Amino acid sequence: MDSRQQALISWLQADSQLLFPQLAMMAGDASFRRYFRVSTATASYVAMDAPPEKENNCQPFIAIAQSLRQQGLQTPAIMASNLEQGFLLLSDFGDRLYLHELADHNAEQLYGVALSALARLQHCQIQNWKIPFFTADFMYQELQLWKDWFLQKHVHLQLDAKTEKMLHAFFNFLAASAASQPQVLMHRDFHSANLMVLPEDQVGILDFQDAFIGPVTYDLVSLLRDCYIAWPDVFVKKLVVEYKQKLPALVNVSEIEFLRWFDLMGLQRHLKALLTFSRKFHRDQNANYLQHIPRTIQYVANVAPLYPECREFTIFLQSLVLPALEKVQTVCVQ
Repeated sequence: MDSRQQALISWLQADSQLLFPQLAMMAGDASFRRYFRVSTATASYVAMDAPPEKENNCQPFIAIAQSLRQQGLQTPAIMASNLEQGFLLLSDFGDRLYLHELADHNAEQLYGVALSALARLQHCQIQNWKIPFFTADFMYQELQLWKDWFLQKHVHLQLDAKTEKMLHAFFNFLAASAASQPQVLMHRDFHSANLMVLPEDQVGILDFQDAFIGPVTYDLVSLLRDCYIAWPDVFVKKLVVEYKQKLPALVNVSEIEFLRWFDLMGLQRHLKALLTFSRKFHRDQNANYLQHIPRTIQYVANVAPLYPECREFTIFLQSLVLPALEKVQTVCVQ
């Protein structure tokens, strides 16, 4: 047991007045936050450990959780908090993670519940916390980091001036497309590893503390072209079109335009995910996310050739990036 676990137990016993709490590590996310199931003789909770020196403080989690709950969405109730230490005690949604529950026989039903929740989330107002904007500049910075961590650090590509110029233009194109969409409340990690199956056709929503105001299709592509689980493209497009119909404000946007927004947003989202997976491996010595790189880059390889504006990037991807990645994967397997 490390020092933060010991401090967490002391806090649970002293401030939260839990008698003899037992901690069990739960699956985490791609951050430095950790989650523990806290069991006592009479109840079960979840404790979040967010080290203040590595994570933003817990205030946005509290503000967003409370605001979303007040507006009819299922987020964990805040039972107790210690912002200085980075500890939260939350209600327990159980173990039925979407990632583990989704199957051919229930995917349409579960996604229907999640998409209804997303349509509501996008119009929620957050109290007691200022939500930042997912600007074109912010997106461009993420794409620059993809170049640094994935292209250069992970697949060992050295970029010449011509390639740098092409990537600069491509990044600006994706950022401009995203910025041109209607801007809504954006969870930013609305996917199967952050959604819980709850009773009565409810969905529990987790890991929302990094919310932004951003493009209407960002969370949609996170969910339907999930880095952790893939579905046939026909099924995905059917759900995308059905989701558009849930949004009256987009009545004048054609299905073709909405699907274009969705596809191009996915390119940005998946490049950002590749950056995260690579950085977790090289910076944090965490290899757990390498398994998701093939699925994620396949999304990029499938979508980029569909759009003439991505032609030069597609050539670069097919001729240099994918072969370099194949070499790296072969080494990792060995």
